[in-house]
Amino acid sequence: MMKEFRRKLKKKIASKNLTPAGNRRKVGIILFTTSIAIFLLFAVRFIYIIGVGKVGSESLDKKRQELYQGSSIIKAKRGTIYDRNGQPIAEDATSYSLYAEIGKDYIGLNNKELFVHEKDHDKIADIFNKYAGIKKEDTLKQLSKKVKKNDNGMYYGSTEFGAKGKNLSLETKKKIEKDLDKEKITGIYFTEHPDRMYPNGKYASYMVGYAQPEKSDDADSKISGKNGMGIEKAYDDVLKGEDGFKYFQKDSKGQELPGSVIVDKKATDGKDIYTTLDSNLQLRLEEVMDEVYKNATPDDITAMMMDAKTGEILAASQRPTFDPQTKEGLYEEKGKPDPVWQNLLVQTPYEPGSTMKVFTVASAIDSGNLNENETFQSGKIQVYDTPISDWKPEGKGTLTYRQALSWSSNVGMVLLEQKMGPTWQEYLNKFGFGQSTKSKLPYEEAGSIQDKNPVDTAMSAFGQAIGVTNFQMMQGFTAIANKGTMLKPQYIKKITSEDGKDEKVYGPKKIGQPIKEESAEKVLDYMKDTVEDPVYGTGYGVFGIDGVNVSAKTGTAQISDKGQYLTGPTDYLYSVVQIAPTEDPQYIMYVTMKRPTITGEHGDAPKLISDISNSMLKHAFTVDATGTKE
Repeated sequence: MMKEFRRKLKKKIASKNLTPAGNRRKVGIILFTTSIAIFLLFAVRFIYIIGVGKVGSESLDKKRQELYQGSSIIKAKRGTIYDRNGQPIAEDATSYSLYAEIGKDYIGLNNKELFVHEKDHDKIADIFNKYAGIKKEDTLKQLSKKVKKNDNGMYYGSTEFGAKGKNLSLETKKKIEKDLDKEKITGIYFTEHPDRMYPNGKYASYMVGYAQPEKSDDADSKISGKNGMGIEKAYDDVLKGEDGFKYFQKDSKGQELPGSVIVDKKATDGKDIYTTLDSNLQLRLEEVMDEVYKNATPDDITAMMMDAKTGEILAASQRPTFDPQTKEGLYEEKGKPDPVWQNLLVQTPYEPGSTMKVFTVASAIDSGNLNENETFQSGKIQVYDTPISDWKPEGKGTLTYRQALSWSSNVGMVLLEQKMGPTWQEYLNKFGFGQSTKSKLPYEEAGSIQDKNPVDTAMSAFGQAIGVTNFQMMQGFTAIANKGTMLKPQYIKKITSEDGKDEKVYGPKKIGQPIKEESAEKVLDYMKDTVEDPVYGTGYGVFGIDGVNVSAKTGTAQISDKGQYLTGPTDYLYSVVQIAPTEDPQYIMYVTMKRPTITGEHGDAPKLISDISNSMLKHAFTVDATGTKE
């Protein structure tokens, strides 16, 4: 059987003529044919890839761009906020954050050790404490942290130094680097962040507001106005500009090749804003307010100085306040997302008290309902079921209506309101009360006029049962100081592009004529008695300024809480308005102080207020006299 199989196999081979030479020839043909087929397959695949530009789902063009083409955002510069004379209040800057490499496998070229050495811990802690204010024990704790192996078995690791180690200025960075170099200390590095700089610290902080990067750890993060506050937020769209975009070719190291940049979209820098604030006056105001706030410990203080002829705000501030550079004072608790305090100048209506009597008298004069020589009996008056008293319940005897203003008689104001009837409400509207001043500052309140019953209407004549803002009061005072013409409070002088080609200038804006010129002049004359009349002047010996005629009105308002007036010895809002000089007003100064620490009934509250208001007016007139103010 086996022999028969072999015989048939040999016969088969012989029939095919499969000699060794023939076999080699056929194998060669097979190999050649296979090679040609494989080559054609690769050629077709290559042509397909070139034509379609993809390998599977991966785009070759995209991969090429990733290797050899880069792109980046062209950052727009946020506009600078200036004072009226071009001194920067807020401007773009770069801040730095400290970190330390503590993994001992952090080695550079030539085996140079780039990590922090244990022997340098004390020196580093001293340097950080000296320049960044970081507690020495905090630095030592961070530098002593354990570093675990990573997936590659290496001991890489870094550590940061908390809030004090962040938002450092370039100057601080250089000082730290200088001392580190001097001690030949390695392992300390800085990360760079976009930031906003406020060189003056506490400087009209709630009017200016603050801006910061949306993401503190992102170098490309956009800076924007925060917490609905001030110019930074109100004019965010004007200040922020618009980022651009560019493409470029990269070298083998991923760096941008010179001359290869293609700008897809140019960046448009934000516009600059020139405010009406005068740094000479503003810095002085911050200084005196700090001193009074420290000594008097009130709930709050507000102060504003205005150019009487233009309505421009030359200085404005409040206490408590905050430093927009460090955010110190902004938050009640560390890490709390919302600020504690509001912009008291526009956001918090209050009952102004006796400074409102300026408008009552102005309205009575203008409407023909005040005869300055007519008399009345001060002390008390009954309005329906409500008794109303003067600030001294026993009164001051018989007073003229002119003396009613200087002695600040509530009874006199109620009688004038009754003489005017509904006309009083009309004048309140003419002066802009109960209406927004349209300042554009975030969350401005319109205030309120309580006129549902005759008692509230009577009380509004002496500054209770009416809610006002500082901006409304200052707006009304411009009519008194400016011959009856009422001006909108201005805090923006101009908005301009960096090259000056696109510029908008803001001038005085007349918004009404609530009283006639002669009415305004009479009120100013009456207000002089407040500081010049030794018998009836509530501001005599306190709010006068040597060499300058001052028209003033003081205020002492009870504070309402949940519909009830507080009765404590210091539960008052004290205030003063001063307009000077009387004959040709240049300045309006208005200060309020809530619940200061004083001795006795009303004690030295007027003196505390005058420490701010008189100081500012004297400073303003001194600056004018030397010719250094614009």
